[in-house]
Amino acid sequence: MMAKFEISLIRKNIRRLSPYIAGKPIEETKREFGLKEVIKLASNENPLGASPKAVAAIKKAAGGVNRYPDSSSFYLKRKLASVFKLEPENFVLGNGSDELIDVVIKTFVSEGESILTSEQTFLEYRIIAKVNNRKVITAALKDFKFDLAEMKKKITSRTKLVFIANPNNPTGTYVSKPELERFLKGLPENLIVVLDEAYDTFIDVKDYPRGVDYIKKENLIVLQTFSKAYGLSGLRLGTAICDKKLAAFMEKTRQPFNVNLLAQAGALAALDDKQFLKNTRKVTLQGKALLYRAFREMGLSYVPSVANFILVDVGKDCREVFRELLKLGVIVRDMKQYGLDNFVRVTIGTPRENFKFIKALKTVLFKKR
Repeated sequence: MMAKFEISLIRKNIRRLSPYIAGKPIEETKREFGLKEVIKLASNENPLGASPKAVAAIKKAAGGVNRYPDSSSFYLKRKLASVFKLEPENFVLGNGSDELIDVVIKTFVSEGESILTSEQTFLEYRIIAKVNNRKVITAALKDFKFDLAEMKKKITSRTKLVFIANPNNPTGTYVSKPELERFLKGLPENLIVVLDEAYDTFIDVKDYPRGVDYIKKENLIVLQTFSKAYGLSGLRLGTAICDKKLAAFMEKTRQPFNVNLLAQAGALAALDDKQFLKNTRKVTLQGKALLYRAFREMGLSYVPSVANFILVDVGKDCREVFRELLKLGVIVRDMKQYGLDNFVRVTIGTPRENFKFIKALKTVLFKKR
């Protein structure tokens, strides 16, 4: 006899949870609309793919997938230590930054303590906190960026973690070095600040604060990823950089073998391919300038970005625009889940992808005029 389902089987905090909505896959869009070609500009992936060196290393390592990976990621941590001029013990690796967010919360936030972040930022901070039944306090954005002064006012004796996405997703804005340093000054000793720098490779401003410059003197954890500029989204690999003492406790919390063998091999090779990163950055900055011009010509407001995506006000319901673009073979990200009802977020693609998006957007917005 099949067991009867009872809602009481489910934890109360999970019943109330709104799940993360991922970007629509290319193959699903092709099937749904009968399309031969679809471009995806929704998930801030690298349009150039992955480094050829990384792909070659992954293929070479594939023959060993019958074995468990090195649970300590010894060689990758040693390589990262060389890149950042730190020690291997300063690094904790995870199955994407998402897992590391979970590890941070599980390691440091006790029952009754809270997490502070912004209202419109990476949704996983809030979702993972709620999965762990931890309270989240938010502060509104100011001019589409983190309002650190307002956030500091919300810190109480129960605040244990502060998540700051820098640059912020989905707005593409950043907090400057002076703003961050003012925020860090005088914080409670039992408070940990998490700087999520997933998009730091694309920075084109001079006053951006690099988190690694602060970890030796602050209770600060820096999150970085191989999913964006390095083009290894499909392998899921994130990095937490922090003081050795904090890292040691995070190592107790993370799952063994959480970074797979192919991810470790690909990341090691990707770190050596500096030319690929230069090409990625060049394509992104040139594409950003092109999209800015197109938005201005269409009379659309957008948020200036230091990341590889742009938040643009399309002047009407974003889900309607999203669906119409799908029919034309273009996937962007509607911002309804973020409460930005008239905005879409578009990843900067290759020149061909950018032109196709611009043409499709003009068709959707102006076809009735």
